[in-house]
Amino acid sequence: MSAAPVDPREMRDAVAAVLPWDSPARPALAKAVRLSLRTLAQVAPGRSVEVRVPPFAAVQCIEGPRHTRGTPPNVVETDPRTWLELATGGLRWTDALASGRVTASGNRADISALLPLLRL
Repeated sequence: MSAAPVDPREMRDAVAAVLPWDSPARPALAKAVRLSLRTLAQVAPGRSVEVRVPPFAAVQCIEGPRHTRGTPPNVVETDPRTWLELATGGLRWTDALASGRVTASGNRADISALLPLLRL
C-alpha cells in the first residue's frame, strides 16, 4: 500500500514553517522532511535508490533494479537542513557533495535531476 499523494501546498507550507533556519521546532522540521521525501518518491517512483534523512525518514525512489535486503547499493544520506536546502533550491547538489554535506554511493545515487522539488 502506498502513501497518499502529497498536496504541493501542504509541502510548501511545511517547508516554509521551518524557515528561516533559526532553530526550527523539531515537529515542524520532521513534517517538512517527511513531506518532501514523500514528494520525491512520488516524482521518481521506484526502489533502486534509498534517500535517508536521519532521524526523520528514508524513502526508496527511482526506477531500476529493486533493492530488497541488506544495505542498498544506491544510497543518498544527509541531515535535515541540507535536505531541505536541496529540496528548495537553496543548495546545489554538486556543492553539497563537494562540501561533504551529502553522501551518495552507487551509480544511480545522483538525484540532482530531481532537485529542487519546490522553490520558495
